[in-house]
Amino acid sequence: MTIELKVPTLGESITEATVGAWNKRIGESVKKDEVLVSLETDKVAVEVSAPEAGVLASIAAKEGETVVIGQVLGMIDETGKAAGASAAAAPAPAPEPAPAPEPTPAPAPAPAPAVAAGPAVAAVSGEDAYDLVIIGGGPAGYTAAIRAGQLGFKTAIVEKRGTLGGTCLNVGCIPSKALLHATELFDEAQHGFAKFGIKADGVSVDLPAMMAHKAKVVTELTKGIEFLMKKNKVTYLAGAGRFKSADTIEVTLNDGGTKEIKAARTLIATGSDVSSLPGIEIDEKTVVSSTGALALDKVPGKLIVIGGGVIGLELGSVWKRLGAEVTVVEFLDRITPAMDGEVSKNFQRILGKQGFEFMLSHKVTAVKPGKKGAKVTVEPRDGGEAKTLEADIVLVAVGRRPYTDNLGLDAAGVETTDRGFIPVDAHYATNVGHIYAVGDVIGGLMLAHKAEEEGVAAVEIMAGQHGHVNYESIPGVIYTMPEVANVGATEESLKAAGIAYKTGKFPFTANSRAKANSQTEGFVKVIADAATDRILGAHIIGADAGNMIAEIVTAMEFGGAAEDLARTSHAHPTEMEAVREAALGVNGGTRQM
Repeated sequence: MTIELKVPTLGESITEATVGAWNKRIGESVKKDEVLVSLETDKVAVEVSAPEAGVLASIAAKEGETVVIGQVLGMIDETGKAAGASAAAAPAPAPEPAPAPEPTPAPAPAPAPAVAAGPAVAAVSGEDAYDLVIIGGGPAGYTAAIRAGQLGFKTAIVEKRGTLGGTCLNVGCIPSKALLHATELFDEAQHGFAKFGIKADGVSVDLPAMMAHKAKVVTELTKGIEFLMKKNKVTYLAGAGRFKSADTIEVTLNDGGTKEIKAARTLIATGSDVSSLPGIEIDEKTVVSSTGALALDKVPGKLIVIGGGVIGLELGSVWKRLGAEVTVVEFLDRITPAMDGEVSKNFQRILGKQGFEFMLSHKVTAVKPGKKGAKVTVEPRDGGEAKTLEADIVLVAVGRRPYTDNLGLDAAGVETTDRGFIPVDAHYATNVGHIYAVGDVIGGLMLAHKAEEEGVAAVEIMAGQHGHVNYESIPGVIYTMPEVANVGATEESLKAAGIAYKTGKFPFTANSRAKANSQTEGFVKVIADAATDRILGAHIIGADAGNMIAEIVTAMEFGGAAEDLARTSHAHPTEMEAVREAALGVNGGTRQM
């Protein structure tokens, strides 16, 4: 029996390819799944393998020829005989002279593909076969899907939540910012309007209306992402994806039933889930994660936050402004321990002025929910007498863990670490070459914008482009009031690395726009290399820090120096002038104080 080797699906907008070198001569034995030839396009390189063992009976498309999808490349004879062998054994009455055999190129192993040629893919075909299947519809997944659509990949995205956007859009970044902004306005109306000559007596909170606004924002944005999938011709499958093999994914559909799809490449972008502490059960009623803290139906009298990081301080701010007493219990000796030490110290001081209570260098050993609230047992980290605190709500904000549950990674052969993260190489490929992973699931900074950059970079690499993420220029922001933003190195990290540096700092008390707005808490700090003046990091605590940091990120992305910022004209009066003044200060040239 002979089997045709055909050109498989190459990509949604890719219809033809150039035949590379054949790895076998006519008449040579081939093994099942052995790569016989590669097909090159300007976007991808596709390997064509033998579907069954046998003999390469014929080659219909030679090296250098252009072929189209479905065209026959050659034939495999499963009986073990090359094409024409049986005819030669049975003499014909008047045989014609056999034509001279066409020369074939000497076999040579296919060279290791350069990035520009496109990484390896699995050869798949059929209506339910895709160039790329993305598991996970969060920032990494949906952004990667958009880029894949733009590059012409036939793409599917699988998301079990039922709405796209992941944790960030549904129960994280976006709803928290809606509540942070709303409560900021309420707090300003209560305590800030009077100094501007505005009387706002009797201001009150309608919590259900505030929550409805949050929900409306989330719904509009998730629908917007669905539109972007359609716009970029991405198939959206609402259901849970699981590997059956390295190139086959079974989707348990939310509407019932299952669907099996084939993937030439797969991108795992399943994100992360909340972590807890041993013996502490999150019920999302009394003991809540960030998800539950975004959906409380009334303002708690007392809120205990376990963990002095970004999530705990943002959500603590929401409920503090609405009237809750907030106590933060942190195991380490300061809040936001990864931040610049000077910023962290000032941030804690400002939050303390707002009414936050802090128990640093303490650990929580037990949380016991009751009919009304919970009892929380804490004790000094380094030994000492335990205390019991009472709370209406306990928010557990001790970090997140990679979400790889029930993905069938073993069936695909994908390795994970002891902590559940998926190791990847510099091109975001796992140990299985055509399976990639990005975002929280691979570790590093668990930030939506970092995940987006990785998703785009991975897809561009798949397409033979040079996708890249500069991890030294990924900003971080805490959206409290004032905000805290940072990028690059801290003074502590540079000291530990033995790198000589210089700093420039400028307070908002000396900035005219901050004075006019009565938002003078905080400062801008720029850190530069002592020898080259190249910007190594920046740290801002101030009312609009999250937006302000972008200028410094841009400068760092282009290898900018502090002098570059200092010599850039900034509109007056703006808070952004504080960035220029801090940059001037790196070399002793601050002008406004």
